[in-house]
Amino acid sequence: MGIVRRLCYSWNLLQVVKFGSRNSYNYSYRSFNKSVDPPNPSCSNSFLTHGIHVFQCPDSVGIVAKLSDCIASRGGNILAADVFVPQNKRVFYSRTVFVFDPVTWPRMQMEEDFLRISKAFNAMRSVIRVPALDPKYKIAILASKQDHCLIDLLHGWQDGRLSVDITCVISNHYRGPESEVIRFLEMHGVPYHYLTTAAENKREEEILELVQNTDFLVLARYMRILSSNFLRSYGKDIINIHHGLLPSFRGINPSKQAVDAGVKLIGATSHFVTEGLDAGPIIEQMVERVSHRDNLQSFLQKSENLEKQCLSSAIRSYCELRILPYEEKNTVVF
Repeated sequence: MGIVRRLCYSWNLLQVVKFGSRNSYNYSYRSFNKSVDPPNPSCSNSFLTHGIHVFQCPDSVGIVAKLSDCIASRGGNILAADVFVPQNKRVFYSRTVFVFDPVTWPRMQMEEDFLRISKAFNAMRSVIRVPALDPKYKIAILASKQDHCLIDLLHGWQDGRLSVDITCVISNHYRGPESEVIRFLEMHGVPYHYLTTAAENKREEEILELVQNTDFLVLARYMRILSSNFLRSYGKDIINIHHGLLPSFRGINPSKQAVDAGVKLIGATSHFVTEGLDAGPIIEQMVERVSHRDNLQSFLQKSENLEKQCLSSAIRSYCELRILPYEEKNTVVF
């Protein structure tokens, strides 16, 4: 019986649920929601901590057994696991959440153990994250005039809902010293860089200088299209958010157009940025109903709330290693 089961009897309520076919499995505890990782065990005198491992490799027999044995042989215990194998495609995806004692299973040893499995199965992706030990992801936020998403991210960072380090905020819109954003950033020591941009000069070289030490970028309603050269030069992931009124309502004031047209459903999409305009792999989408009772103000409030929730959810999923690339333009989001 593993170390977790000796220390915390409450973790032995494992159930296995099969969804549809052998192509998708979820292993979880009865008390946990599928979309939320279990909390650290509340055991006194325990030094156990969480680890997350994601894996992508050609499908073959014995992958789950090897991953499970790797964790168990070091005294760890699996709390939740997701597996996905697409129909008619020999590709295996998994995400495993486990607890372990970092004294008996040091971080470097963990890397070596999973590396051996990666080589054995010719893995395309094998990533480990130990949130309590690893540095937080460093991000920069790019924003324009609309600041509802920016403000929400700043407050999410402040209260711990977003486990990231914000290195700076970059904007093509001037904000005065008395604005909410500037006062917040100054209070927390986060630099704000105002860069005026134009169609012929997007200041991309300066932006690249400011974000070179980040792990990924977030576009919080940044209304400039990043060039292909910028994307290649940066070379890391960029997460964007946009409302769900495109392509039906384009141009000036799409929300008013949608209200006048009597739409009944609005949405928001968060996706990775690629060279195609708003065509990158989707991370998160959310929708909400609207009705004839909504005026432009209430319509805008609902739309902005969706954008905030959708973007924050996408960032959390990214930091929790829930997102894996699937084919060319798709994602697996565990």
